Parts: sequence; structure tokens; C-alpha cells
Amino acid sequence: MRAQSVLFVCLGNICRSPLAEGALRAAADERGTEVIVESAGTSDWHVGSEPDRRAQAIAARNGINISRLRARQVRPDDFMRFDHIVAMDAENLAHMRAIMPEGARARLSMLLDHVPGREGQAVTDPYFGDSAGFEGTWQDVSLGIAGMMEMLDRQGQAQSLLYAAAPLSQPDHGRQD
Repeated sequence: MRAQSVLFVCLGNICRSPLAEGALRAAADERGTEVIVESAGTSDWHVGSEPDRRAQAIAARNGINISRLRARQVRPDDFMRFDHIVAMDAENLAHMRAIMPEGARARLSMLLDHVPGREGQAVTDPYFGDSAGFEGTWQDVSLGIAGMMEMLDRQGQAQSLLYAAAPLSQPDHGRQD
């Protein structure tokens, strides 16, 4: 059974998407769920930079260290490598749809699409505000990650059932048909 994979995407990959990456890693570790998770930005403004210090601070207050993450830009092969590409807002989702190559395996969504009643809503972008804005972003991210974990667990259970239901190969006992 293959681990599911998730790529979180925001504009610069220094605030919202690294928070989501760290939160999903922590939630998956806590539940013992195997998942491959990364984050990226649609722009190249911050490539190689660590997450915004305010994002690092809110993550740390919640027991998550994102200081080693480094911003990168979305690449065409991401659409083939990841099962889920999850945007933080409609603009970044539209960008992902526009650059998605033919035959891509990734399923696109927004993070809050995984929260009943919040479908289609953006994760609050705290970049231009003060540190207090990161509290609201963290709340949005936490809700979205809880919803994603439920989805990943359901998909993992379905994948396990399919694996368990697959026919076992029968020995041929030297038959020559």
C-alpha cells in the first residue's frame, strides 16, 4: 500500500503553506498515518527562504517546528508526484488549474474545502498584517488539516480494503494449459 501525498500551495510558500505542511506532518505522526507532505509557492519571490518568523512562532507555540522548511516554487512534475495539491485560496487554485499538465494524477482543492460549511473559503493570508493575524491563519489551517486527516484516513481505509480484496495468485501446480 502506497503512502498518500499532499502538496500545499500558497503564493510565496513562507506563511500559509508551510504552516499547513507542518500541521499535517504533526497530525499524521500523532495518528500514525503515513503521508508524504511538502509545500510550495506559485511565485518565485522567496525560493530558498525559511518560513516567515511569525509563521515559525505560531507553529512553535503549537508544538511544531517549521524552521527547517525552505520555500520552493511549484514544478510541473508536482502534478504527477502528488495525489493532492491543496491551495490556500481561490487565486492559487486557479493558477494550479491553469498550469496543470494533461494526464496529471493530482486532485486539486482548497484547504478549507475539507471543512464542512467552509468550502470555497480562503485560508486567511496574514503576510501584510501583524503577528496577531497568524492566529486566525493557524485556526484556519488547523480546521483544514483536521478535515484532510479524515479524508486521508478514509482513503487509506478504502485503499486497504481494495488491497485486501485483491485476488491472491493461485499456484499452478505445474499445469500446462
